[in-house]
Amino acid sequence: MAALAYTLGKREINHYFSVRSAKVLALAAVLLLAGCHLASRRYRGNDSCEYLLSSGRFLGEKVWQPHSCMMHKYKYNEAKNCLVDKHIAFVGDSRIRQLFYSFVKIINPQFKEEGNKHENIPFEDKIASVKVDFLWHPEVNGSMKQCIKVWAEDSVAKPHVIVAGAATWSIKIHNGSNEALSQYKMNITSIAPLLEKLAKTSDVYWVLQDPVYEDLLSENRKMITNEKIDAYNEAAVSVLNSSTRNSKSHVKMFSVSKLIAQETIMESLDGLHLPESSRETSAMILMNVYCNKILKPVDGSCCQPRPPLTLMQKLAACFFTLSIVGYLIFYIIYRNAHRKNKPCTDLESGEEKKNIINTPVSPLEILLQSLCKLGLIMAYFYMCDRANLFMKENKFYTHSTFFIPIIYILVLGVFYNENTKEFLPVYMHVRVLVAAYLFQTGYGHFSYFWVKGDFGIHRVCQVLFRLNFLVVVLCIVMDRPYQFYYFVPLVTVWFMVIYVTLALWPQIIQKKANGSCFWHFGLLLKLAFLLLCICFLAYSQGAFEKIFSLWPLSKCFELKGNVYEWWFRWRLDRYVVFHGMLFAFTYLTLQKRQILSEGKGEPLFSSKISNVLLFISVVSFLTYSIWASSCKNKAECNELHPSVSVVQILAFILIRNIPGYARSVYSSFFAWFGKISLELFTCQYHIWLAADTRGILVLIPGNPMLNIIVSTFIFVCVAHEISQITNDLAQIIIPKDNSSLLKRLACIAAFFCGLLILSSIQDKSRY
Repeated sequence: MAALAYTLGKREINHYFSVRSAKVLALAAVLLLAGCHLASRRYRGNDSCEYLLSSGRFLGEKVWQPHSCMMHKYKYNEAKNCLVDKHIAFVGDSRIRQLFYSFVKIINPQFKEEGNKHENIPFEDKIASVKVDFLWHPEVNGSMKQCIKVWAEDSVAKPHVIVAGAATWSIKIHNGSNEALSQYKMNITSIAPLLEKLAKTSDVYWVLQDPVYEDLLSENRKMITNEKIDAYNEAAVSVLNSSTRNSKSHVKMFSVSKLIAQETIMESLDGLHLPESSRETSAMILMNVYCNKILKPVDGSCCQPRPPLTLMQKLAACFFTLSIVGYLIFYIIYRNAHRKNKPCTDLESGEEKKNIINTPVSPLEILLQSLCKLGLIMAYFYMCDRANLFMKENKFYTHSTFFIPIIYILVLGVFYNENTKEFLPVYMHVRVLVAAYLFQTGYGHFSYFWVKGDFGIHRVCQVLFRLNFLVVVLCIVMDRPYQFYYFVPLVTVWFMVIYVTLALWPQIIQKKANGSCFWHFGLLLKLAFLLLCICFLAYSQGAFEKIFSLWPLSKCFELKGNVYEWWFRWRLDRYVVFHGMLFAFTYLTLQKRQILSEGKGEPLFSSKISNVLLFISVVSFLTYSIWASSCKNKAECNELHPSVSVVQILAFILIRNIPGYARSVYSSFFAWFGKISLELFTCQYHIWLAADTRGILVLIPGNPMLNIIVSTFIFVCVAHEISQITNDLAQIIIPKDNSSLLKRLACIAAFFCGLLILSSIQDKSRY
């Protein structure tokens, strides 16, 4: 009964929720969410600086998350680079002095909090020409007004950034009287025009007062209550008026420190001054407000304008627009033609006469439809990660957010377990189930070419198109270099290495090897030569960089102006394909000699050998896992990884395939995802994560769990649709006829030459 209920349950789910219905639901969700975000930005404004200065929440201890955008953590060299030849002035009381110290420590971490507390404190970095001053003005009075008046009206050099604020001294000195509050409001009113004038040429921030922890206040500070602080803040806001958005001619209200203090003031030593971690957060927010628009860090989306469209992006937009228009015209014409050919009714018999039984789908329709869909999907990519329509937040790890989805996915995988109608051999399991993709590539393609002896260019072009199509489109639409999506260049290069190794003379296939063991020896020599070449390039960085720094290879493999990242990635997995090819050779040899028992339900080897190998595999798998998780020195682990990673992969293969019952069961859920794994890996850069994987895409703000469910659902549907589009286009663009294929390859080569030329023009215009 349980098995019957299990089967019926799966059928019920599959009947009412198909892939097609899921995609329709995903499209509806995208349109609805895009409309909501667009309306929200029109209503609340589109200035992420405003959000950064006024709202946010703690994700964890010392981790502040602004509303809707990502905050970059500046290092001292970045801060100096941003603030070169700049003058920043902090004006106010002891709380502003604390903020000054934290700000300076970003520029110089060794700076010590020294000096008379009730005097001005200067700081200067002569190398970077950065000057930061603290000016002691604990009250909003004539003294502070005179300081600001000098900057506003005289011809002296004005600070580029002014951070001011004060109130607690006025409350303390006047014992919290209402007359002092009225005087404070009058003084703010007299200073406001000067601040407004300064705000036209400098960045001016008024820091609202943080709450206090009244239980810890000393007796001479008991009059500084949160009620009084709120009253002073209301007076400052009403006078300075921070309601106007998107205008540099108004003073910006720095109110986010209040939210930070509400969470951390209990950790204060005296109830008045914030703990150091809170001050550091406020200082980092100030650094983001000023520097993000200058340095444009990838993981600092706050205060960054939308990047301008490049020439290639404009051309891509025109191309996809024309494709959509072309498909609509074709569809209208086709529909009219279909109506004309619609079956008519015989008046005498009352039966329909069918003019056309089946209308074949033309390649042109498939092409236009695929490009139309792709254009709409690329528009979604752009909206998510370039247009600033949807929100982005910093990544933050917790055990619950990691393990709960993993457990949920594992349960689904078990729920969709299937028994194979026919026994799956080891070969199929290795290709479908092994997690190391490069190992699969080395094994699968090697065994195919060796067994079939098919070294035709059509199959190679199909594979290369399947691997690279999405990445090439994303490079154009998202304005990223090819090497940015490092996994695809890696797999592409290693696939070509496998193909060239086997296709070069003498071509050795299994048919020849079955006739003479001499061909086995020749194949081993080929593998040995491949290993020698890999070792030479791995330990000769200079030679490697010279090869891949040549144009046009440099355009494909450079990242940030050099090929070091490509060398590092290539070197990290340098032996996996060799291991895969060697494994394939061993497997096919054992299969030929009938050493393997691949019958259904039978162990792969004899019982004793199977048990021993299974035990060794389990121990090896656990040992490697413990070693990898406890590794302390990353450089040493990276050096050992290429040689020892084969241990865990081989152990997994043996554990999965030695028991016969394990080979006859698979998860259709995981197998379905395996078919779109390449698209999932590539799409995650922009529509699951955000800011080129530095952050998280936020479609539903304020509800992280619901957001990850919805964004993941849309992400998977998009990846599946792109997989289908790629397969459809591959059938059209890569014909089986060799003469037609060569013409298409010439056109593709011309297209890539054009891309390289346009890319070079773009790079020159940027610099």
